[in-house]
Amino acid sequence: MSHSGKPISELGLEELTDRLRLSFDEEDSGVNVNKPDFRELDLGSPVSPLRTRQTRPTTTTTSSSSSSSGSGSGRTSGGPNLSIPKKSDSHKSHSGELPGCSVESSPSAIRNFKPGHTRSYSVGTLPPIHSGGGSVNSPSVNVLPNGNICPSGRILKTGMGSRFSKTDVLGTGMGNYGHGSIMRGGLASKPGGTQDSGHLPNFSKGLIVGGESVKKMGMHLSSNDPEELKRKGNENYKKGHFAEALGFYDKAIAISPGNAAYHFNRAAALMGLRHLSEALRECEEAIRLDPGYVRAHHRLGSLLLSLGQVENARKHLCFPGHQPDPIELQKLQAVEKHLSKCADARRVGDWRSALREVDAAIASGADMSPQLFACRAEALLKLNQLDDAVLALSNIPKFEQSNISQSQLKNFGMLFEAYPFYVRAQIELAKGRSDNALTAIEKAGQIDPLNIEISVMLNNVKLVGRARARGNDLFKSERFTEACSAYAEGLRLDPLNSILYCNRAACWFKLGQWERSVDDCNVALRIQPNYIKALLRRAASNSKLERWAEAVRDYEVLRRELPDDNEVAESLFHAQVALKKSRGEDVYNMKFGGEVESISDLEQFRAAISSPGVSVVHFKAASNLQCQQISPFLDTLCARYPSVNFLKVDVDESPAIVHTENVRIVPTFKIYKKGSRVKEMVCPSSELVESSVRHYSV
Repeated sequence: MSHSGKPISELGLEELTDRLRLSFDEEDSGVNVNKPDFRELDLGSPVSPLRTRQTRPTTTTTSSSSSSSGSGSGRTSGGPNLSIPKKSDSHKSHSGELPGCSVESSPSAIRNFKPGHTRSYSVGTLPPIHSGGGSVNSPSVNVLPNGNICPSGRILKTGMGSRFSKTDVLGTGMGNYGHGSIMRGGLASKPGGTQDSGHLPNFSKGLIVGGESVKKMGMHLSSNDPEELKRKGNENYKKGHFAEALGFYDKAIAISPGNAAYHFNRAAALMGLRHLSEALRECEEAIRLDPGYVRAHHRLGSLLLSLGQVENARKHLCFPGHQPDPIELQKLQAVEKHLSKCADARRVGDWRSALREVDAAIASGADMSPQLFACRAEALLKLNQLDDAVLALSNIPKFEQSNISQSQLKNFGMLFEAYPFYVRAQIELAKGRSDNALTAIEKAGQIDPLNIEISVMLNNVKLVGRARARGNDLFKSERFTEACSAYAEGLRLDPLNSILYCNRAACWFKLGQWERSVDDCNVALRIQPNYIKALLRRAASNSKLERWAEAVRDYEVLRRELPDDNEVAESLFHAQVALKKSRGEDVYNMKFGGEVESISDLEQFRAAISSPGVSVVHFKAASNLQCQQISPFLDTLCARYPSVNFLKVDVDESPAIVHTENVRIVPTFKIYKKGSRVKEMVCPSSELVESSVRHYSV
């Protein structure tokens, strides 16, 4: 009974439950939108601040994070907040016990206490409990707290506490703290006095009293407590373990799908994993659950800005009633400015300015926008940088629109999703892949069927394909003039088609108009620099025009690209011979190809290195391992560079040559030009030998 004479269970139940409510941290302002919501749901103290009729002054100890009311603040502290009373003359508090747990109330407990034994708590004593940041007021000595903590609702007599050796449990009762009875054995009893050992009560329904049981209960609840799962997810996010954090957030959402903060944090983990479309959907879901969730609006705005969707980003970054983040607002304004200038430059065909502005927009914050990367690829294509355009196209971020409203957004007058397909069609067409181009532009047309640019492009792709097919048929029929006209019709529709230029160059070559053939090859190679067929036709045309230096240059590139092509090797040889002859050099007895010639006589050696062209001599020993390894490579070089004379000298069989050339280490390579040594390499790598041969063979 209390001092008033009423049962303890009838006192202050409403106030008690009010003090035990769990709360979220609602603070939204001033938080980085790129971090998860670390609002932790702290469990308030299962025992409310004890209210008694004060007969003397009491000491109250409050943690730095607690409020004056004693309710949980909703923030996780770095460690347990224990209220430790000061010493008084009337009583002493044991370390780890809540204030008000008087030793004097249970003298038998002191007498029965043995070191090393588990302490059992009598009426008036409770084990230490983490209060979650709340404050605890110490009642006066020997005054029991409000609430029904005894099976019968009566106060136990002094000394009865020593009879309880098992852990006591606060039964579930009505589901609120202060209800129910203390149950022995650590488990809540079922009606009728039976116990269910497979069921553990939730913290919202009761409290286990006893150290080991508390630990076991905490382990059991950790996998089912969404706030604990969220906390673990936050820890992994801070460490950069986004996949692990995502797993914990998923579990929390499975338990509590209506919690906006869980979806907000899941979006952060998905952004860390670069799953932008999923992250965007999670932000939208958080806002659907909590329309006033400012941090979710800011994160969604930041995400939309990175995707280049400035109009939608502004709606969320400048959320009504809240001050926008100045950094994000500055990024938004910069991206918007560069996008506007890029659209203007694209409209008038100023592709250099368009490229500059799109790069600036990406650097300003729209760094995950598929449309901006597609625009970059289109600008590079228009500037005749096809290889760079292909690379830019391959770097377009993958993103799926999350809802219908976003899929209706436009970029450069074209729906967002259609524009990358439109650009892809242009690049595929320039590469000569007409079927791929048709597939891409048809996809763009399905997304944005009313767009004029797409409709014109679709028609052009079909017409260019027909023109190319007709030109090929005419070429096969040796109707070269008509074939030129067919290819020209295709180029009128698609002036960046390197395939059509190259095919028309072949027609000009057959017609003997080699200058025009070179011109078309030059255009094709400006669009596609490593176009092998265009290089072949330009080299052949320059040979017909007796432009031997240009022909040799192209054939040398082709030899590197096609090292096993014997026809290219022979063409290079003849071009090199013609070039030497045009310069007045002696080309007598130069032959194409052949094998590595073995030299053993000094006079024979001197004659060989004095022959026209370049001579490469390999000094070797049959027993040397390095010589055995590099000798086969010399045969390969002989085939690759047919205009070069390759010789080999065995140092054991030709001492006179070795002495004259002062060879002391094998393998040694020496390069001679007109009888004079120009290069010497001792134990070189294969790469060094070939680069030297290539350098002196020109």
